[in-house]
Amino acid sequence: MKQAVLYVGHGSRVKEAQDKAISFMRSCMPLVEADIQEICFLELTKPSIEEGFEACVKKGATHIAIVPLLLLTAMHAKSDIPIEIEKGKQRFPHVQITYGKPIGVNQEVTKAVVARIEEAGYRGERAQILLIGRGSSDPDVKRDVCGIADDVRNMLPHAEVFPCFITACEPNYRDVLAQLTADHDTPVYIVPYLLFTGILMKEIEREASKVRKRLQNIHVCRYIGFHPHVKAAYIERIKETILNKEDAFRFRGDRHASNPS
Repeated sequence: MKQAVLYVGHGSRVKEAQDKAISFMRSCMPLVEADIQEICFLELTKPSIEEGFEACVKKGATHIAIVPLLLLTAMHAKSDIPIEIEKGKQRFPHVQITYGKPIGVNQEVTKAVVARIEEAGYRGERAQILLIGRGSSDPDVKRDVCGIADDVRNMLPHAEVFPCFITACEPNYRDVLAQLTADHDTPVYIVPYLLFTGILMKEIEREASKVRKRLQNIHVCRYIGFHPHVKAAYIERIKETILNKEDAFRFRGDRHASNPS
């Protein structure tokens, strides 16, 4: 019996993002007990999930724990990755598969959010915090971001926390920025809830610049990225997936895995 872990990144056209994702997943490997560990990507970056699956099998894997490196629960986790897993299952029906959860709502991730706010200068005073998620038509994305926002409120009781989104669901972060009232004594912290820098991060920075004349005490925090607390949360998901062998992946044909959330 050989246990494999297949790490599944999203993939990116930006080489810096590819390299950071690969470096992060490789840094997790020494902390994981498995005979075989391989990296693959859903799209835009090689190797593909199919190629990652095949690499595990070629090395003798009899059980593969497949763990998505995704902050939020959405259609990539619920549909796109399970479809690719099913292809692997059809090719190698003798291999047992368990499919892990995205990072989702997790106290370690909340700690990473708070750390980014504190890096930007927050010291526990009254403040307004915009937690900006990418957004999706999937309602679970809004649920996850709002859940993280609730946890941030609990950790930072003097701050108002506004969950908002870049696209596809409400409220849009531009609308929330427009509604904030100018109060020079109350700092505003913008937290991009993103794994990578790139176009979306630049967009947020441009929007923040537009409102600086009105909201002078505004700070754009670093995107969440691969903070050590994010790493702790991801390691937790990997270990859950390895231990959950009895709940093997079963594709039911309804666009969902057996444990999609």
